[in-house]
Amino acid sequence: MKRTREAVALAYGKQEAPIVTAKGSGELALAIIEEAKKQGVYIAQDAQLVQALSRLDLEQEIPRDLYVAVAVVLSWAYWLKDMKPGDEKR
Repeated sequence: MKRTREAVALAYGKQEAPIVTAKGSGELALAIIEEAKKQGVYIAQDAQLVQALSRLDLEQEIPRDLYVAVAVVLSWAYWLKDMKPGDEKR
């Protein structure tokens, strides 16, 4: 059984918690991923996290029960970019 590709984009920086900025499946997911690559955004693959985040509305902050999972992804992205928390607010 072939699985449909899904993608969820988050933004974090000026707000208290990350928010969902884009989400989709199939061709839309591929477009989201391609745009992220063009913008130099790191892409994490976590099917369970995508499934949970895809239930949220656009511009919705992530719920507290997803903070740890998203924090793991963000810490990985910070590490890859040689950043520290707070650097994104500048």
